[in-house]
Amino acid sequence: MDLKTISAIDLAEAIRSKKISSTEAVSSALERLKGVHEAFNAVVSTDTEKALAAAKEIDAAVAAGQPLGPLAGVPLAHKDMFDRAGKIPSWGARIRREKPCTEDGTLIARLKAAGSIQIAALHMTEFAFGPTGHNYVLGHARNPYDPSRIPGGSSSGSAICVATGVVPAALGSDTAGSLRLPAAACNVVSLKGTWTRVSRAGAMPLSPSLDCVGPIARDVRDLALLFGLIAGHDPRDGFSSRRPVPDYLNLIEQPIDGIRIGVDERLIGEAHPEIQQRLETSMKILEKAGARRIAVRFQDWKALDTLGQLLQLPEVASEHGPYLRKRAADYGPQVRARMEFGHFISAADHQTALRARGTMLSRVLTETFGNCDMVILPTFADPLPTIDELDVGGGPQLMAALGRVILYTRPVNYLGLPALTLPYPRESYLPNGFQLVGRPFDEARMLAVGRAYQKEVPGEVVNIG
Repeated sequence: MDLKTISAIDLAEAIRSKKISSTEAVSSALERLKGVHEAFNAVVSTDTEKALAAAKEIDAAVAAGQPLGPLAGVPLAHKDMFDRAGKIPSWGARIRREKPCTEDGTLIARLKAAGSIQIAALHMTEFAFGPTGHNYVLGHARNPYDPSRIPGGSSSGSAICVATGVVPAALGSDTAGSLRLPAAACNVVSLKGTWTRVSRAGAMPLSPSLDCVGPIARDVRDLALLFGLIAGHDPRDGFSSRRPVPDYLNLIEQPIDGIRIGVDERLIGEAHPEIQQRLETSMKILEKAGARRIAVRFQDWKALDTLGQLLQLPEVASEHGPYLRKRAADYGPQVRARMEFGHFISAADHQTALRARGTMLSRVLTETFGNCDMVILPTFADPLPTIDELDVGGGPQLMAALGRVILYTRPVNYLGLPALTLPYPRESYLPNGFQLVGRPFDEARMLAVGRAYQKEVPGEVVNIG
């Protein structure tokens, strides 16, 4: 049994059937974690003693024949932005909570109730406010396929640890691309659900009108399992949807014959030629699996991006205003520069963006999704840049560079639509990926398409020697 490549679903079954103990699985993950952190700066803190104690409890429950959760004994690790009882999350920053949390965040509690064991808290961009993996407090994270390249952010550690086989899955967040970009950069998969589908209670807020939390994994089936566990209404998050949660895992093998995938050639044409070529290769794989290509058009993509910024930046500035006034020197240069920018956006512009959101979503669903079920777009507009190329100051050069990185991701958050990231066939290229953007609450059908795609382009673990 290769513990680096096994899925969470299969590992849980192996533990239930006593083919391996949870203690063995957790110990192996902790051992792999050491080398991965040394090479790629992926970890903030580990929970060795607590994780091993939890594993022994699971093993005792297996031996006693007690009922077990669907992730019983499976080691996981998550972005260090979630409340955990007795811990102070780092938020990737010098500024953090003054006292330990008194209870687990909702999603941490749900995954714990399912039997999973958290072995570590993982690297993230400072305050989750950056798409590249740069962090001037914790040090920059590095891509496991090429340490000179960015791993994507802000959920950098989650993608790195999944890509290197430390854990089969991990939680991250996405406000403008922070699940999708690291998943694409590290050759794994991720699911950003519809805004409100998943509770944010006990997760560090950045821009509440846009924030989403979701899983990163190697196997789309694991996305379905974890998403089913974390989705659903939460009294602690009044914005969380009350819609019933489908059985995503049970629906994942539904046929995708005839599913219509929209292709906006004009918008895709803004990507680098290599990205356009690789996206076309993946689209042909989806067509081979039964999907249909439909020509579509996003009429207002740049306007959506502008509105997204007008919504996001004042909310970020509001969250951090007191700290920026008193502890500005404790921020990294890139994050501080972008946060300060939000103070110069008027309340009128912010309210315009907020009011326009429903209208713009209705227009996109009518005009763009009117004849298709989901849309295919690149995740990154360009091949992966180096860490040094994006290690720029806080002026216009930074805003232009980051705007290019999130060209295809930020407008999706403004619309609140779900997005599934899948890797291109890698061949001789560095990792990169594309996203399927769906209608609201259509995650089950998107996961089925992702499952069909992975039968042709299976997940892999990077060999780090």
